[in-house]
Amino acid sequence: MATTVDGDASIPQRRRLVTAVPGPRSRQLEQRRSSAVASGVSSMLPLYVAQASGAVLVDVDGNSLIDLGSGIAVVGVGHAAPRVVEAVETQVRAFTHTCFMVTPYESYVAVCEELNSLTPGSHAKRSALFNSGAEAVENAVKIARHATGRQAVVVFDHAYHGRTNLTMALTAKNMPYKDRFGPFAPEIYRAPMSYPFRDPELMNGEAAAERAIAMIESQVGALNVACVLVEPIQGEGGFVVPAPGFLASLASWCTAHGALFVADEIQTGFARTGDWFACEHEGVVPDLITTAKGIAGGLPLAGVTGRAEIMDSVHAGGLGGTYGGNPVACAAALGSIATMRELDLPGAARRIGAVVGERLAKLKVSSPLVGDSRGRGAMQAIELVRPGTREPDAGAARAVADRCHAEGVVVLTCGTYGNVIRLLPPLVISDGLLAEGLDVLAGAVESHGS
Repeated sequence: MATTVDGDASIPQRRRLVTAVPGPRSRQLEQRRSSAVASGVSSMLPLYVAQASGAVLVDVDGNSLIDLGSGIAVVGVGHAAPRVVEAVETQVRAFTHTCFMVTPYESYVAVCEELNSLTPGSHAKRSALFNSGAEAVENAVKIARHATGRQAVVVFDHAYHGRTNLTMALTAKNMPYKDRFGPFAPEIYRAPMSYPFRDPELMNGEAAAERAIAMIESQVGALNVACVLVEPIQGEGGFVVPAPGFLASLASWCTAHGALFVADEIQTGFARTGDWFACEHEGVVPDLITTAKGIAGGLPLAGVTGRAEIMDSVHAGGLGGTYGGNPVACAAALGSIATMRELDLPGAARRIGAVVGERLAKLKVSSPLVGDSRGRGAMQAIELVRPGTREPDAGAARAVADRCHAEGVVVLTCGTYGNVIRLLPPLVISDGLLAEGLDVLAGAVESHGS
């Protein structure tokens, strides 16, 4: 397993509880929050972080928690990764902003060069930088429509692509993401996803793709499709891993009909699944790929990377934004990518996946609550159901997560039905810390099921 890289050597990589979670100072801050922060902004675990390093969070009460969420797959290189911290400090002293559209700077170019080199495919590529995953997806759709002269965008059941107006339309789940926020952007069409646990009759990826393609051709029309947008492994939708062949069949259909295949790798990218990008697992080469989250070690940065002729089809001034590719975030990204290379974090993710996958598979056998265990690399999950059925049990997922949190392990829930526990540990987590976190999770599942 990868060795933990501490950003602050004063933070031991261990779990240690000195108060209840959340503790008294966190509860005080939560009272202040209720008077200052809009209630629509929620937090899964209302403890307030004072420091973080490697795979450990330290809250304002002095509790040290094992972080198996990485800020939703953001700090794959670990909290306060040394190269990221050093790069940010150096850049802040030089300048914090000029706007690349006014006076450019080298780090923006360097990040684009890295994206062009690292993303799948040997073809000529271009990249553009933005602030968030939603911005990246929205700009990918803009580029696809501009390049093809078509309007229709195909997305999938259980998909999550963001919270802006367009990306809400692309997202499948109503509550909490879409409810009463419409009307939404038009020309969005939803196709059935390959979801092996809930579609056991379609365990063949090609057959699942044929079902989706039949819907596209009959309800949208192939010549109207600008792009097919898909997460190689769905994130918020429940860590749904499509059956082998599903993605490749969709990509082949796009090529044959002049539509663009767009991979949303915002949660799966940057070593998370054991490859630099999840599409590589099946040798799928997207026309466009969106990135964010793990790219910059915790700073806000996102990108769209694609075939040069597609990216360059947009007129000058058609892409951009005041803060897109901010120099501090670009410096952080270069430090983060250097860390991934130096520590072989794709390899670390594969090793984490072997450990976590085996443990979750055993939990599936031992606990009737666990209907499915799935994932790839350091992106793993269990889906909780009412014993003896495939009926989702969101209450059990919430209770298991709460028990983990109370015992000092941060896990996340997700899924269309709210019944999935997902694990996204920092890729620098130590063997011992990972094993301890899994012990707590297993205990929480077994306790709830007894």
